[in-house]
Amino acid sequence: MTSKSLPYSMKDVYYDNAKFRQRSFFKGISKSLLTSNLKRDCLSCSTGKFLVLLMISGLACLMLTHTSPAHSVSDGLAEGIYGGSRLGRFWRRPPRLPPQLTPDEIAANNSFIYERKKSNAISKWIARQQNVKEAFIHAWTGYKKYAMGYDELMPLSHQGVDGLGGLGATVVDALDTAMIMGLDEVVSEAGSWIETHLSDRISQKGQVNLFETTIRVLGGLLSAYHLSGGEQGTNLTQKGPKPVVYLETAKDLADRLLSAFTSSPTSIPFSDVILHDSSAHLAPDGQSSTSEVSTLQLEFNYLSIVSGDPKYTVEAMKVLEHMKTLPKVEGLVPIYISPHSGQFSGENIRLGSRGDSYYEYLIKVWLQQGTSQDSNLTYLYEMYEEAMKGVRHLLVRKSIPNGLMFVGELPYGANGAFSPKMDHLVCFLPGALALGATKGITKEKALKDNLLKFEDLENLKLAEDLAKTCFEMYSVTSTGLAPEIAYFHTEEFSEEGLGGGNMSSEYLNDIIIKQADRHNLLRPETVESLFVLYRITEDPKYREWGWQIFEAFEKFTKVDSGGYTSLDDVTMLPPHKRDKMETFFLGETLKYFYLLFGDSNVIPLDKYVFNTEAHPLPIKGTILRES
Repeated sequence: MTSKSLPYSMKDVYYDNAKFRQRSFFKGISKSLLTSNLKRDCLSCSTGKFLVLLMISGLACLMLTHTSPAHSVSDGLAEGIYGGSRLGRFWRRPPRLPPQLTPDEIAANNSFIYERKKSNAISKWIARQQNVKEAFIHAWTGYKKYAMGYDELMPLSHQGVDGLGGLGATVVDALDTAMIMGLDEVVSEAGSWIETHLSDRISQKGQVNLFETTIRVLGGLLSAYHLSGGEQGTNLTQKGPKPVVYLETAKDLADRLLSAFTSSPTSIPFSDVILHDSSAHLAPDGQSSTSEVSTLQLEFNYLSIVSGDPKYTVEAMKVLEHMKTLPKVEGLVPIYISPHSGQFSGENIRLGSRGDSYYEYLIKVWLQQGTSQDSNLTYLYEMYEEAMKGVRHLLVRKSIPNGLMFVGELPYGANGAFSPKMDHLVCFLPGALALGATKGITKEKALKDNLLKFEDLENLKLAEDLAKTCFEMYSVTSTGLAPEIAYFHTEEFSEEGLGGGNMSSEYLNDIIIKQADRHNLLRPETVESLFVLYRITEDPKYREWGWQIFEAFEKFTKVDSGGYTSLDDVTMLPPHKRDKMETFFLGETLKYFYLLFGDSNVIPLDKYVFNTEAHPLPIKGTILRES
């Protein structure tokens, strides 16, 4: 209980103590007088009695004059009643003392206050989580109304578009989000569409990208299989088809995608697959993206586990096993690789597009298989550790004037010039660093169990610094939404007049946003890292940052007729809208918001890994049935 809540102040205590001393003094004087010889001599006459009384009165006035407490409102009231005399305070009735609480009662009272504050905080985040659920319903309603069965919604022109091969990518991407949110009606609608239409689409469609189809469609089907109770998984829903429907559809799709591996002369798969005849071919430039060929393993590994057929993991893991043998720059790799030669192509090193999820899957594939020292995948963790040392040494810099930590690029290799360019895609890295440091458990538990090496602590600190930068990429703009790409002001690089538009931002002069980079595609990477960092550090600031970003999405990207749209320029008000709702807005962005604001026991990080499209897949050995 604070001092403000006590009806009895410290001044009153001082005043009562003074009165107690006065009474004790008078009592002592009286006793002395009455028991001394003076008593016999003085009390024998009326003059003596008068002198004794006069002396006692004088002493009383003296004590009252020198022990009065500081003035207060109540003092003024006493002076008014008693004519301004200090003697008047002597006659004032002392305030009543509050009841004295025992230590147990004090502890119980403090516990009650703590629980009440905790309950209020929980209620606040439950309400905010409900806002996210409503946003998902709004997005799904627009898609269902205008684009059901198409890959993506164009919310302004009220139509659908097939930009991902025509497999109804939004349906599959959104399905496990709906399961996690408990939206049974959406689960039923999406599940029924998959059961009725997707197999035919797979057998009839033409060209699809191996990477995009694997992370969105195959990953979505496998996560839905697990979350609907398949393989004794977490049964979050009773709606939609039986889990086996998702599994059989996933196997059919994966069998066709395998041609990208089997058609290649090396361990590096081709980039594109023709579904209807299970053939594959190179990208137009003959190269595959490093991130694309190394971001297939979580999905294919899990499919082998649940199907009992090792062919999927055998083909996918050949890629990483081969990459282990290739030369690197302090663990860092170029963004292109040739399926013909099996070698990296060019020298461009970055953690943005075409490079990002290579580093993400090094740690996640290792985690997926369990973290036992006996695992035959320890080489992945070693590759991850070496790469993160390379990131810290070669790519991390601080901006001026305010010292934001950022990750730049080496367009011409380690011997070329450094570029202070950072894609929004790089904002996956804080989450990956935190995950690699604690392996999914909380920082508090990891410290208590002495599980963190010095390098883990370094990576966790870098994760928090980079998360701050990613958040400031949002708050520096007029809309509160991040651009697709940002540059950072350094001693070597500066451009005037290219700020984010938020003149009140402390970092307005640190972040440079070029005209061509000002669009926002509803991307999830920053929210993903805020989610992981909140789970691991339990620091509430990550939730508050997430809420600010969510409010900006609501304010500037929501389309009244249904759905959300990407933006052309986040630095202008009002921002011009692009007329596109990417599938990952439902599959990733809103899912991570929902989990960030919710209970940490839902999809716990020590039991699940999220593929790069936010589809949760169980860690080997941790699959449990939940009633």
